[in-house]
Amino acid sequence: MSDKQELVDEKHIGQAAEFDPDSPAIRVLKRKLDYRFIPIWSLLYLFNFLDRSNIGNARIAGLEQDLNLTGTEFNMTLTIFFFGYIFFEVPSNIMLKKVGPKLWITVIMVVWSAIMMATAAVKDYAGLLSARFFLGLAEAGLVPGIIFMVSTFYTKTELATRNGLWYSMATFSGAFGGILAYGISMMHGKGGLVGWQWIFIIEGGTTLLVCLIAWFGLADSPEKAMFLTPEERLLAAERLRIDAGPATETEFSWSQARLAFTDWQTYAYIVGYICGSIPVYAMSLFVPSIVLQFNYSVATTQIMTAPAFAAATITTIICAVSSDRFRERGLHCFVPSVVGCIGFILLIATKDSSVAARYVSLTVTCCGVFSAAPAMFAWFSGNIGGHSKRAVAIGLIASLGCIGGAIGAQVYRPSDAAGGYVRGHTISACLCGMAAIMSLVSKMVFTLINKHRDNLSPEEYARACQGENLLDKHPDFRYQT
Repeated sequence: MSDKQELVDEKHIGQAAEFDPDSPAIRVLKRKLDYRFIPIWSLLYLFNFLDRSNIGNARIAGLEQDLNLTGTEFNMTLTIFFFGYIFFEVPSNIMLKKVGPKLWITVIMVVWSAIMMATAAVKDYAGLLSARFFLGLAEAGLVPGIIFMVSTFYTKTELATRNGLWYSMATFSGAFGGILAYGISMMHGKGGLVGWQWIFIIEGGTTLLVCLIAWFGLADSPEKAMFLTPEERLLAAERLRIDAGPATETEFSWSQARLAFTDWQTYAYIVGYICGSIPVYAMSLFVPSIVLQFNYSVATTQIMTAPAFAAATITTIICAVSSDRFRERGLHCFVPSVVGCIGFILLIATKDSSVAARYVSLTVTCCGVFSAAPAMFAWFSGNIGGHSKRAVAIGLIASLGCIGGAIGAQVYRPSDAAGGYVRGHTISACLCGMAAIMSLVSKMVFTLINKHRDNLSPEEYARACQGENLLDKHPDFRYQT
């Protein structure tokens, strides 16, 4: 056994210089964390995404006609969902930090699954609007909550892969959801209910069962992860303390939470996140409608949404693993954004071409727009120091980023369907380009800040260390680029 490993076994792991991040003990610890949390986070997000986006499949199954929705009313039911997100994501992450992820995530899942099943009973436009708003309120806490949980169990160089694995459920849900909706819609007429009602009831009911997995499977912190041995819990906490550098605060602090609102990088991430999220949500909600324009039947359309999302699942995971492997974030946001931009341009160029050409263009688009998110999540959760500041900042970024969801729900208008949704594709292409530019600018700024801190004189370093609550502003802190 090596000297470094002996130090770990003897619990003398407080010295960063002696701490081996690649020791056998660390590898065993990471395996335990991965096997425990990644399947749970993935399952939670799968049903989160299914429950928010299944309205697109319900539309194909007749919801729009049965509720007599006209004009842009369907788009408004999509948009109002994100207002619930915007209002509640920051308060939700504060509650998550105060009461713990285990209880809070379980509670919000029970609430949203009940709302989802109740949506089957709506009779008109007003009822559907109300259901979608409250669904957004209930679901708001999950994504920022998972991003925060990942950052409390893994080091900064491990975040993108883990975020990529659970986030890939967004694309997998597009593939799985279409097939599932096709099967459920075959229950049309059973129990006096139509197909779209069964979609809400069965998917919402399944989410209620998944709540049990959240309650029994999640842990509030490394110190409270009872599936680990006492030595592993100590090791898990210590390696995160060392990785955090000077930003080691873990208890909730209002003074540090307020720093999230005054840090320029919070707003830089928000701008980039909004630009990237509009195409993501537009694709999530309207791929069934886009595929329907390929002149497939309704049943075939539900199934044919699957291959494009399946390809995007693979590229999302590859991009996430690559981001951690090369310890790089900016280019792993830039390249997928460029690919997404190219995909939307291809959708415009091939709108009058063969179905095969249009479907390939759609697949390229999905692979691009979804693949940037894990690196982005890892970027802001790794660069914002301190648990309180990070929890609030993640909630703020996700909350204001959902403005992109509200806009994305309006990008593809019913009146544009006959022309191949050219306007929607054009808007999305431009936003992907803007997201790519923001990624490069942010990378350059963080690189310059790191270089400046590397070259501080002893006097400059001493002055920079003065003050309280420095967190990621401490001269020893290095940003991921």
